[in-house]
Amino acid sequence: MGKKVQLIDLAWARSGDKGDRSDLGIIAKNEENYQIIKREITPEKLKAFFKGNVLGDIQVYPMDNLCAIKVVMDNALGGGATKTLRWDVTGKAMATAILRMEIDV
Repeated sequence: MGKKVQLIDLAWARSGDKGDRSDLGIIAKNEENYQIIKREITPEKLKAFFKGNVLGDIQVYPMDNLCAIKVVMDNALGGGATKTLRWDVTGKAMATAILRMEIDV
């Protein structure tokens, strides 16, 4: 197993919502980092990281031309902005949270 670093050392992130779906964009700082991110950011690891917050399926879409991945998380916002009692009703803090995820390099 390699050295662990936080994702923030390798990438930038942005997040938002569509109803009860949270969308994350993770943009690698360079091509080498992108290869690590593609290998390490999986639906299973994301499900474990967001345990208790993301209750639905998670899809990860690589975007090789941008050195980025798009993450779509269903049933992730407690019903959506107009229904949830969660503090982050639109999922904006999920980008900040994912950047604290530790991954192997």
